[in-house]
Amino acid sequence: MLKNLAAAGEGGSSNVFSMFEQSQIQEYKEAFTIIDQNRDGIISKDDLRDVLASMGQLNVKNEELEAMVKEASGPINFTVFLTMFGEKLKGADPEDVILSAFKVLDPEGTGTIKKELAQPNMWAAFPPDVAGNVDYKNICYVITHGEEKEE
Repeated sequence: MLKNLAAAGEGGSSNVFSMFEQSQIQEYKEAFTIIDQNRDGIISKDDLRDVLASMGQLNVKNEELEAMVKEASGPINFTVFLTMFGEKLKGADPEDVILSAFKVLDPEGTGTIKKELAQPNMWAAFPPDVAGNVDYKNICYVITHGEEKEE
């Protein structure tokens, strides 16, 4: 799947730029520029190592860096980078849709949800397991995909 996306980013027809608002593209461009430490227009394993080191992650294994770079089938230029994010976010609801869902629980429009209302609704939708734990990955999946993950 990412191979097709990368191929589109390498000169094929790609509408990845239409997936994002201009302000989002600018934010991704800024992130790309930060990651592209040597400013050659391609994110490499060395770029990833350097940016992770600048964030305090000094002992990242070479295999981990290889796996990150291999998520794309070829060089990670900005179009491929943006395409990869587009694919990761595909199916995610825009922020305004998620906010609208929360507003149902906020009849006064305060921007908050009363604890007494949130807790029973939360646990009804995402009941804890027998040990009392809640699967937060499932909650995130439901928020971004709109349905529960099939196991």
